[in-house]
Amino acid sequence: MEESRELSKRERQIMDVIFAAGGEASASDVLARLSDPPTRTAVRTFLTILEQKGHLSHRKSGREFVYRPTQPRRRVGQSAMRRVLDVFFDGSLEKAVAAHLAEPGAKLSAEEAKRLSDLIKQARRGTK
Repeated sequence: MEESRELSKRERQIMDVIFAAGGEASASDVLARLSDPPTRTAVRTFLTILEQKGHLSHRKSGREFVYRPTQPRRRVGQSAMRRVLDVFFDGSLEKAVAAHLAEPGAKLSAEEAKRLSDLIKQARRGTK
């Protein structure tokens, strides 16, 4: 992903709000849902920046613009996961899973363990 598409903390928060709102939100919706929100003008500015970076598009609804992500949540999540792996775990999924499982209170049910095992087998075979 090119550098200009990287998100600041506030931009990530706004994207989270839009995804949580069902994939569409106006500046008013974002403002109402953010904890510790900036000014209305700042929210509009962030939405414009996110649109310029290619993360959002908008449509007009009455007097407001309604914003929606340009990529599905799953694809955005995969990209974010890749960045977390690269930045914090040297690109290693094994290190990331080990860190999660080492957390106090981390639990892995028998069903989750089975699903993970199945996913690992599929990945080894190159299928989804």
